[in-house]
Amino acid sequence: MVLGRVLDKLPQPLLVIHALPDAELETVKTQVKADARWIRLAGYQERALTFALRQSLAYAQMFWADTGSMRFNRQRTVRGSWKTRVTANTAKVVGQLAASPSSIRMLEVAYCRAVARFPEVEQYRAILASHRPSVVFCANQRSAAALPVVLAAKSLRIPTATFIVSWDNLTSKGRIAAPFDHYLVWSDHMRRELLRYYPDVPYNAIHIVGTPQFDCYAWPEVKLSREQFFRSIGADPARKLICYSGGDVDTSPEDQDHVRILLEMIRNGEIGGNPQVALRPCPVDDGKRYESVRKQFPDLLYCAPKWTHPESGDWARCMPSFEDMKILANFTAHADLNVNLASTMTLDFSIHDRPVVNVAFNVGVCPPSKIPLWDHYYQWEHYKTVVSIGAARFAKSRAELAAHVNAYLADPALDRPARRRLVEVQVGTPIGSAGKRIAEALSNIAA
Repeated sequence: MVLGRVLDKLPQPLLVIHALPDAELETVKTQVKADARWIRLAGYQERALTFALRQSLAYAQMFWADTGSMRFNRQRTVRGSWKTRVTANTAKVVGQLAASPSSIRMLEVAYCRAVARFPEVEQYRAILASHRPSVVFCANQRSAAALPVVLAAKSLRIPTATFIVSWDNLTSKGRIAAPFDHYLVWSDHMRRELLRYYPDVPYNAIHIVGTPQFDCYAWPEVKLSREQFFRSIGADPARKLICYSGGDVDTSPEDQDHVRILLEMIRNGEIGGNPQVALRPCPVDDGKRYESVRKQFPDLLYCAPKWTHPESGDWARCMPSFEDMKILANFTAHADLNVNLASTMTLDFSIHDRPVVNVAFNVGVCPPSKIPLWDHYYQWEHYKTVVSIGAARFAKSRAELAAHVNAYLADPALDRPARRRLVEVQVGTPIGSAGKRIAEALSNIAA
């Protein structure tokens, strides 16, 4: 949100309550032109009762909405201390018993009342009373640390709003972290999802704004020529380029095996034309699992995302840089083909009309998820849209991976109308306009 230049478009001055590390904050300040005062988000020490209520609320949402990904997530083993495991398992039972809109409302009221007693709420109340903002906006609907700020704002009758960050968040995650007054969504498709899974949200409280994560794809200043970009990553502009976008270790534990198979097929001629492969691992992946395939195929272009990366696997503490936004924008514009496993990257590359092949076969005898890939991720609600529209091709075997890659490299126009349709459905607004639309929506809410 910050890197998408949204702050620069909002009425000034701004109060920004953030959780950025000091070094990253200074870097961001150099890039943001907005007149803003930056205040660090206070540490939110959750108590046993509020932890139990929050977990119960999340499970209640997952049992009631009952999507495929929610069914999978609620069956996952809870790790941690024995107290954490006991509390979480108890919350799962409570959530199953409370799996209805009316019971969810009761749980949410109890949870908010418990958190409202915390001293952090009074601290934020004092801050907000001093600055008196016209609206409080949370850039991520999943942040539990935002609840004390939201409750403080509500006590002062300041309207609150949040942004639904990703295309799968409403159908695969637990409950939205706080009862906001307004919700900013990507598209009409996402608005329908919000109304379905949160029936208490009024229709006129939902604002379609697109998503700023794609705005940089429309910025002229980030675009390089194909030759310039290929030289920057050590690629040969005369050869076609396949970009393999990795997932995190939990969701895509066999990425290193799929990359190896792709490279083997190029080496032995199953994939023609001698294309080059650039591997862009997931931002929260430390890349160690790719070391053996990099040694076996030294011509593999390894392009690690330039994100702040304090701890492997932790999305909450991982942040992109302006430099990496530029790199990804050029990958999506100049790569001839993308390969990924049910990733948001399917959308990124579709925006620039780049064909996508989705890996849908397991390498091991027993799939890590205990469910074959095609029967797992590709049946989740958010990805069913990709499947039904036909915006990508799905490799259910090694042979199909070679066939789809060869087909797209030979004719990149294949499935072009479906890619356009996917972008229309999921993104909803012209690329590059989201920052402006978010600012307009917040101004209207404030008014």
